[in-house]
Amino acid sequence: MYRKRRGLVIFEYLVLSLLAAIFLFPMIWMLVSSMKPEADVYTNLTSFKAFLPSLNPVNWFKTYEEVLARFSITTYLFNSLFYGLTFAFGSILVNSLAGFAFAKINFSGKKIIFGLLLALLIIPMETILIPQFTIVNTLGLVNTRMAVILPAMASVFNIYLFRNFFIAVPEEIIESAYLDGASIIRVFFSIMLPMSKPAIATVGVLSFINSWNDYIWPLMVLTDRNKFSMQVAITTINTTQPVYINQVMTVLTISIIALIVVYIVAQKYILQGLGGSGTGIK
Repeated sequence: MYRKRRGLVIFEYLVLSLLAAIFLFPMIWMLVSSMKPEADVYTNLTSFKAFLPSLNPVNWFKTYEEVLARFSITTYLFNSLFYGLTFAFGSILVNSLAGFAFAKINFSGKKIIFGLLLALLIIPMETILIPQFTIVNTLGLVNTRMAVILPAMASVFNIYLFRNFFIAVPEEIIESAYLDGASIIRVFFSIMLPMSKPAIATVGVLSFINSWNDYIWPLMVLTDRNKFSMQVAITTINTTQPVYINQVMTVLTISIIALIVVYIVAQKYILQGLGGSGTGIK
């Protein structure tokens, strides 16, 4: 029995290691390619040397210097950070208010409206891009930063997550606050939000990541290169002649650094938020 269990554990580790290698392979090759001269990127692809940076440490950051001098990387990074942080803050505010309303406020048609919202989860986002663009264009927001941020700020999934967290808050706490003279706004900001920190962290991080990775929508609504996000800029960089593959890999590496840092810092809160989204229990 012990040998069977041990064999099963070894098999699981082997399978997980294989899957990890498959997923990490492109990222490792991307990273080491950004630390090589252009001529060395495609050499020794059939050996382990393909996964090693240049043997000359001087070349490790030379490509990064070339990319920063050739393209407005700092501008694109600032734009992505601005879009991501603004989008995350707006998503937390908008979706938490909606979740609070569905969880703790009684109004007619609440169950029907919430059911219709959940039904929207099955609709692909790509199907509403054209109507969404038409609305944004009618409002005169095309080629503005607000056009990138506003349309996707409300999310059914985030509303659902906040609602479940707020439902878990005992009614006695809210009733005591009302008896002490607290308004509904104060109850929301002073009681409900502080008690839903895992949900706030989860929604904030996921919103930031979604905004950072968004490509199609910013490409549709922006024409000014100075307003491009990092993902849109990558396409421009990848088509600017002459194209150097090590520089492309460098830009891709820079674009994922922020995501890795954000995920490492907020990993615990994301797991808490998603783990409690079904019951409202942290």
